Amino acid sequence: MKLTSSQEEYLKTIYILEKNNSKVRVTDIANKLKITKPSVNKAINLLRNMGVINYQAYGEITLTKEGEKYAIEIIKKQDILKMFLIEILDIDEKQAQEEAKAMKYAISQETAKKLNKYITQIMNLGDLDCDYDKNSKKCQNCIRISAKNRLKLEK
Repeated sequence: MKLTSSQEEYLKTIYILEKNNSKVRVTDIANKLKITKPSVNKAINLLRNMGVINYQAYGEITLTKEGEKYAIEIIKKQDILKMFLIEILDIDEKQAQEEAKAMKYAISQETAKKLNKYITQIMNLGDLDCDYDKNSKKCQNCIRISAKNRLKLEK
């Protein structure tokens, strides 16, 4: 099943709201996406007919197993792209977030998997002889330098 970018955004939003609030209603989605409730109603009825959400009028909205699977894939794809933009191309975080959000619709799941594999290989931390702390700005900078050096060696 092929979802539109708008439908993917709804699934992602429902997934995030479910994880944060546990109960999701039309108003929650409308507020999060900054759109009208009638627009949300139209979209969730389509998603319900596609079998990716459960919804009864004026009730709670939940993802089906298939819907949750799609939502997780969408989030992973965006995270992979964001990581590539920040860690490999040295794009600032705010710009990377916006660009990853737009790019996730343009690449296939297969491409996302290959990009993830590439990033994992480039950012392999096994050869770093240090006390790596992923939250340290110094360590993040070191990883970027290491990744860029690996990229230069590959060329």
